[in-house]
Amino acid sequence: MPKPEFIPKAVIFDMDGVIIDSMPYHFLAWYEALRPYGVRVSCFEVYSKEGEKWEKTLKDLLARSGIKPEPRLLAEIFASRQKIFKKLFRRFIFHGAKEFILCLHRQGYALGLVTGSPLVEVNKILPHKISSLFKAIVAGDQVKKGKPDPGPYLKAARLLNSRPSQCVVVENAPLGIESAKRAGMFCVAVTTSLPKEYLSKADIIVDKLQDIPGLIEPSCAQAPATR
Repeated sequence: MPKPEFIPKAVIFDMDGVIIDSMPYHFLAWYEALRPYGVRVSCFEVYSKEGEKWEKTLKDLLARSGIKPEPRLLAEIFASRQKIFKKLFRRFIFHGAKEFILCLHRQGYALGLVTGSPLVEVNKILPHKISSLFKAIVAGDQVKKGKPDPGPYLKAARLLNSRPSQCVVVENAPLGIESAKRAGMFCVAVTTSLPKEYLSKADIIVDKLQDIPGLIEPSCAQAPATR
């Protein structure tokens, strides 16, 4: 398997579908919140839009069904979506994620997190023992434009005092991969949400998170993984 042809200074992770196995809950929350309005959404639609700002996702889904995305309606549906997500969500950290991040931290890598989720949701979903390892966290409500715009990853690089060419990104969704590549970063994609054909813009594609440590930091490949 190919590896980056440079020694990275920073490693930047997406959250949903990379560290936390939360995408099924995001789909269910959107599905149930939109159902009363006669809008049907597929699992693929939600997964393929993962990473962009929620306003953009919701506006697109409503427009597809011929519904005018009035501000009041957007707020109403999103509030319902948040309530449903909170009720359904059960946190599961992907096997090996905590150990990989901890190992990178110990080896001196600058660690960042870039997610389309609002910061308040990040603080609820991500355990403090993991979030405290990130020097920079860029949430969806902290940027003007979300993924696939390069802005979120460029902001993370600045906060990590790293050039884009010194960063490796770990992603799981097409919009996130496009954001990272437009930012000039090396991207590793993992097939936790979508099959390989939808992740083809990444530099490397792996089937599981445990395949990544050895590509970035050989010593982390030996880190014991626990659930």
